[in-house]
Amino acid sequence: MTDRDPSGESAVIDCRNLWKIFGKRADEAMKAVREQGLGKLEVRDAFGCVVGVQDASFTVARGEIFCIMGLSGSGKSTLIRHINRLIEPTSGQLFIEGQDVNALSARDLRGLRAEKIGMVFQNMALMPHRTVLENVSFSQEVRGHDARARRETALRAIDAVDLNGWDQKYPDELSGGMQQRVGLARAIAADPSILLMDEPFSALDPLIRRQLQDKFMSLSANMKKTTLFITHDLDEAIRIGDRIAIMKDGQLVQVGTPEDIVTNPADDYVADFVAGISKLELISAGKIMEPVAAFEQRRGPIDLSDWPEAHPDQPLDDLVNLSIATQHPVVVKVDGKPLGIVTKNALLRGIKGEIPGKDIARAAQ
Repeated sequence: MTDRDPSGESAVIDCRNLWKIFGKRADEAMKAVREQGLGKLEVRDAFGCVVGVQDASFTVARGEIFCIMGLSGSGKSTLIRHINRLIEPTSGQLFIEGQDVNALSARDLRGLRAEKIGMVFQNMALMPHRTVLENVSFSQEVRGHDARARRETALRAIDAVDLNGWDQKYPDELSGGMQQRVGLARAIAADPSILLMDEPFSALDPLIRRQLQDKFMSLSANMKKTTLFITHDLDEAIRIGDRIAIMKDGQLVQVGTPEDIVTNPADDYVADFVAGISKLELISAGKIMEPVAAFEQRRGPIDLSDWPEAHPDQPLDDLVNLSIATQHPVVVKVDGKPLGIVTKNALLRGIKGEIPGKDIARAAQ
């Protein structure tokens, strides 16, 4: 599946037709895949190899949070480890800001990992004999920065994750959520342009997890970090992702915005994933409204002065609240200009996930 940068700007991460086959006969298996079109099970049976990633292509724009999600064993963690070449691909290309990662020398690869890419894992692997401050400043220490600069940088990162006053504590004195904050602070202290996050919040209690999601989204927006975020939780992916890629058996089966994924699943597998997801926060007024002219053609001239108003980006949840208080439909406006009408019938269809194929509000702008 191919998904080129939708924003039109130069991609920070550009993954092209990436394959990873594990096993002693991986190269033979890759050749057979190309020449004979062998599938994952056929590769296993014929060559004793495991296909981890199959022909993955995607791009990530600057400042975007790109979530890769799937069940355990789907290949998402294998895929993310190709970004900084912790895993060598069997075939395909990976570019970081136009630089071919697979072509880098050992020295240049170390530089890429140290200067451009930060990683945050589920297990933070904090050094137990070092304080929070020392853990956070470790990347600066490795780079040879002086003690004063290291301390100032680390304290700013600690402040950014709301751990003021904990800088002299040791990891075993912190809760699980606080340790995750230390790991996040350690990553951002290095000031990488790219963050790779592999299920960093999955082991936390729901309330703490949500708090850290909020903190991460705020930091990402303020610091303009480009992020690949791995998760097995669709609710988490929908909440934080600008776009989502769903993996199955090493393949990217669908890439799109949260709204695209939920309202227009590519196949039965994705449909099963999203079956229990509420549409209220995902579908906006601009997606379900009817053009004013079409509405008047059906109903005749209308007086909109007493009708509740909404913006095209307002979610269904807002529209439901507006509709409860009135018998009138909702008029959708931009800069005071009426663009469309959301009737109660359209609202009910939207809640069910039934939306028109065209975003009328976007087309009108």
